[in-house]
Amino acid sequence: MTYFLGVDGGQSGTKAVIGDESGQVLGTGEAGPCNHAGAHEGRAKLERVVTASVSAACSQAGLDPTAIRFEAACFGMSGGPEDKEAILGSILRIGRLTVTNDAVIALAGATETGQGIITIAGTGSIAFGRNAEGRSARAGGWGYIFGDEGGAFDIVRQALRAALRMEEGWGVQTALRAVILDATRSGSANEAVHRMYTADWPRDRAAKLAPLVDAAAASGDAVAMEILANAAAQLALLAASVRGQLWQAGDAVELAYIGGVFQSRIVLERFRMLVELEDGIRCVAPQRGPAEGALLEAYRSVGLRAILK
Repeated sequence: MTYFLGVDGGQSGTKAVIGDESGQVLGTGEAGPCNHAGAHEGRAKLERVVTASVSAACSQAGLDPTAIRFEAACFGMSGGPEDKEAILGSILRIGRLTVTNDAVIALAGATETGQGIITIAGTGSIAFGRNAEGRSARAGGWGYIFGDEGGAFDIVRQALRAALRMEEGWGVQTALRAVILDATRSGSANEAVHRMYTADWPRDRAAKLAPLVDAAAASGDAVAMEILANAAAQLALLAASVRGQLWQAGDAVELAYIGGVFQSRIVLERFRMLVELEDGIRCVAPQRGPAEGALLEAYRSVGLRAILK
């Protein structure tokens, strides 16, 4: 039997999916995050979590992880593929190895054809698209210093800025100040922002405060509502940029969304309304997750058009 592998390696975790040549999913396995591989300890972490996730998938499939050879494998890696291909090729037996970024596999899983646009809003943000001619384009994904508009970290950053302005007397009243002080166990917004510059509050931990902004907005806080509306608008702009790079006005395009930010009903409804203002755009929930998308990309890399079962 011929085996194929898809892996989603991201900031929050790693998921591996094994399938056979017919598209039957045989097993899945999960492990910790593997998005950093530059330093020696980063390489060791990458090897450890990839091996663990693939071994878990093999165990579920009844396969020997030490003996299996994959006809093709696709890895979608948060942070980009540049420093990971040689490492992955050295720890697994793979006929055809594809290492790409997480946006590519997210789109591959989101739509039936692997074409269209995916807008990702997790800790950060990016939009990626691929058309019928195979051309692709992206917008955003510049990282938390220069970009990631509409992502969870950016939402929290805007909320903390609002709390600081309120505290200093040049911003409007908002419930966000009290919410942030409570969540960070701070006595002032100034203290809270200083906490964000310490190792105790890395970016991924800060981003986890975004649901508090959503809750404040749902309770009617005007500042929180504006922050979420702006986030939705920024994400819609990313999608519109990709659409403009790959399609003509009025062309039919499927546009999917994925990421924790879209769990906010306020963000999702406004995002959907904004993107569907353009003729031809149909906003849809993703059909499958990124790991399954990576598996589909593995099939495509050797000319197969499998339907996952």
